[in-house]
Formats: sequence, structure tokens, C-alpha cells
Amino acid sequence: MLDPKPSTTPTATATSTEPAARPGLPGDPAAPAPSPGGRRPVAAAFRALAALTGVTGIVLDTIASHDLGRLFSYFTIQSNILLALVFAWSAHRAWTGRPALAPRITGAALLYICITGLVFHFVLSNDSSGFAMTSHRTPLETAASQLLHTATPLAAVLDWLVLTAPGALLLRHAWQWLAYPFLYLPFALIRGAFLAPGTDGRYPYPFLDVDLQGYAGIATNTVVFGLAFYVLALALVLLDRIRPHLRGPRNRMPSTGSGPLDD
Repeated sequence: MLDPKPSTTPTATATSTEPAARPGLPGDPAAPAPSPGGRRPVAAAFRALAALTGVTGIVLDTIASHDLGRLFSYFTIQSNILLALVFAWSAHRAWTGRPALAPRITGAALLYICITGLVFHFVLSNDSSGFAMTSHRTPLETAASQLLHTATPLAAVLDWLVLTAPGALLLRHAWQWLAYPFLYLPFALIRGAFLAPGTDGRYPYPFLDVDLQGYAGIATNTVVFGLAFYVLALALVLLDRIRPHLRGPRNRMPSTGSGPLDD
């Protein structure tokens, strides 16, 4: 409440015409809101292009596919959807000058798309791996595969190295990120259990194929791949600690933001 008795002290009279300080209120001349660093057009454009690359690959795969249920059961498609959403969101924030997304979110998208690229090139396309999925592809399928398995992983890594400030990823992120890959396992197995034996694409990948590996083999593969994914997550965190700044601050995304999306 206002004091009904006006103060007659010199100090009060001298300061009565000054605006009241209200810390934390945006736009208040007495307490201006901190600047998020300004618009970052280069980061925004690159992220928008990367998101468009992922969406294009998914659209091409959708056109070429005769079984959308099978198509969207692939980790490749799911990880690219996630990456496209994160990149589009990040592009918007960079274009409008808002802080970057939390490192836990961007790091997760980076890890999942790296898993997609590495597993495809070193396991699924490698005849000596024992889990190869080499087959004849139409030109449309080949284009989609290159976009989803090569272009988007490279774009994510380049974005991380050049347009994201280092030192933001934490060791606890490494095991938190594994939640999705491990949840993908029961999803793939339950989906396969509901399909008739012999159904084409009953299990999305040979290392998750119960008919070929048995449940004991699936358990072994889960441990091996799970450890590999954890090592990859740790490597990303550790490399993030030692990698240098490769760009000036104008277009590089800040490593942390403000608000509920912060880590």
C-alpha cells in the first residue's frame, strides 16, 4: 500500500520522481532484460537446411515404401525425425535471437543420428559384419538412404563442431541418452511378436531378429551394442570438453540457454 502521509525528508523528495526499480521485468528501463546474443543467421540457415535434408530423405523413403508401418519402425527414420525437429526448432531460435536449446536435447539428437550413420556404414552395409542388409535399391531408395544415413549425420557433426560452443555436454548426459535406444528394443520385439512368422520386415534389423538370433542372441547383441552406444556417448562428451572454438561468437550457438529447457 502507499503511505497516505507524504514524506517530507529531502531524500524522499529528491527520489520521488525516479522510476521504481523492478528487477527482472523485461523492458523496464531500470532493469533491462539480458540480451541472448542476437540473431545468428548462419546457424539458423544451416540448421534449416539440415532439417530439410532429413525431411526430404524421409519423404523419398515414404514414396518408395509399400509398407509405412515397417518404414517408420526403423531407428533410421525415427532418429531423422527427431533430428529434423531439433534442427528446425534450433533454427527458429537462432533466427529470432533466442538462446540455444539445452545441450541435453541437442546432444541426444547428435548421438542418435551418429548411431544411425555408424551402424549403417559399419554394420548393415558391411558384408563381413554378419548383420548386413545389402539388397537392390531403386534410385529413389538410394537417394533417400544417402540423405538419411550419410548427409544428416555429417550435418549434425559439422553443426556440433562449428556452430555450437564446446564444453556444454555433461557426463550424466551419456547414460541419460541411452533411454531411447533401450526403449527401442522392446518396441521392435513386441512389434515383431504381433506379426506372423515369415512376414517381410518382421524385425527391423538382423541383430534384433528373434527368428535368426533367438532371444539369447538378442540379449548378447543388446549388451554389445548398448556398450558401444555408451562408449560413443562418452566420446562425444569428452570430445566436447577438449574441442576448440572454431567460429566467433556471432553465429555460434551459445552452449546454454535460459528457461525450462536448460540443463
